[in-house]
Amino acid sequence: MSAPLSTSPVREGMRGSLSRRNVFGRAKRRSLSPSKGDDLAGRTIVSDSERRRPGTRLSMSLTHGFLFVSLVVAGLGPILWLAKAAITPTQDTLTQPFALWPNGVDWANLSTAWNDIHIDQYFLNTIVIAAGAWLSQLFVATTAGYALSVLRPKYAPVLNALVLATLFIPGIVLLVPLYLTIVRPPFGAPSMLNTYLAVWLPMAANAFNILLVKRFFDNLPREVFEAAQTDGAGPFRLFWSVVLPMSKPILGVVSVFAIIAAWKDYLWPKLVLPDPAVQPLSVRLPDVQSQTELDVFLAALAIATLIPIAMFLLFQSVFLRSAGLGGAVKG
Repeated sequence: MSAPLSTSPVREGMRGSLSRRNVFGRAKRRSLSPSKGDDLAGRTIVSDSERRRPGTRLSMSLTHGFLFVSLVVAGLGPILWLAKAAITPTQDTLTQPFALWPNGVDWANLSTAWNDIHIDQYFLNTIVIAAGAWLSQLFVATTAGYALSVLRPKYAPVLNALVLATLFIPGIVLLVPLYLTIVRPPFGAPSMLNTYLAVWLPMAANAFNILLVKRFFDNLPREVFEAAQTDGAGPFRLFWSVVLPMSKPILGVVSVFAIIAAWKDYLWPKLVLPDPAVQPLSVRLPDVQSQTELDVFLAALAIATLIPIAMFLLFQSVFLRSAGLGGAVKG
């Protein structure tokens, strides 16, 4: 009897390669074929066949148009009415509030509001307060977030817990202690009443911004930090040249929060800025309401509203730009 033929190594290698090719081919075809979950994810309430029907297309177009007009009216309606009332006489606004200038347009309301109420001076005060609050909040949030997230000292968890605990304290509870601190600062410092430091310093310590920036810093790639430290970068150089350029999105978010909060704040500037010469628009306009005609006051409100809208449209690319990591990590 003859001995069984042994399989040659070449044949075994060919068989193995063919089996691997079949497995990879099936896996590739399986990956290229649409899955059931993807098919279900692309479905909507109205199917493609129903969408082709003229009645369905007409009803969807009418629905979309109604929703669009409703959103425009709800969002722009009050602003447009204020713009109309700003150049409308007082009697027309009271008797026919929704009529389009039944007795003509009074353009003098704008000049009277600008010159008599001194919108330009209070607007400049608002710009100074918002700019100082923005710089102080950005400085404290980035440095504190950098210390808690990147430097990570041994007591970082304790500091993080203390910062988080301040979010559970109502702001009205801190009103009296903050005011007493501004009136009689520690270490014999002079009073900060009627100074913009009285507004900037309390706004700087914003726990929400600190935790927000820290959370963003936690997600940054540590390989970049290690590479920079290997090249000899110290803590300050690492913060200025590496961390901040990679944090443009969160810096934009904190900037928007800081500017909006400073622009609309009323109670705290009212307390620490009793002098009308340094008060912002949010404080001064309600004070002059009882001494001003309705049409002039509405014109002042329209000017105060249009200025931040124009500023936002001018700097919207800075506020809304979402820059990525810029290829800091290559793999």
